[in-house]
Amino acid sequence: MTTSRLFPRPREAAVLAAVLGLLVLEEIALNLAEEDARPVVGGLLIGASCSGLLAVGALLFGRWLDARRPLPLPPPGPNGREYSARALEGFPMEAVRPLLLAEHAPQLGQLYSAWMLARTGRPAPWIARRLDLPLDAVQLLVDAARTRTGTRPLLEP
Repeated sequence: MTTSRLFPRPREAAVLAAVLGLLVLEEIALNLAEEDARPVVGGLLIGASCSGLLAVGALLFGRWLDARRPLPLPPPGPNGREYSARALEGFPMEAVRPLLLAEHAPQLGQLYSAWMLARTGRPAPWIARRLDLPLDAVQLLVDAARTRTGTRPLLEP
């Protein structure tokens, strides 16, 4: 699974830190337990470890589902997907025009989709990855959307 972030999200980091803390506490508890109580303590610790592994698995599964969730698209029109004039208000066409004239230029519809996602606060690496667009083109749109609306980028949904 590819991701644009090196570090986990804060919620994921908290879960992973809790699981690691649980493993350390389990080792300490097993060493401090009396010889007669070790089988019972060991059984409880195995149950706690399994629940920690389930939490990490659920977290990774949620990240996998987020990466495969379809993007919101406008309804199809007679010429494909069309955005309203109000939705495209503020689109930096003059700044994007050189990108459209380049050799391996992105399609205008892709840039419109990137604009819509940038207006919702999505970060540029996420948009570039999801729409398969060059990062510099998407960063241009994200910066324009941020100055227009004053939004901050989301923390990678």
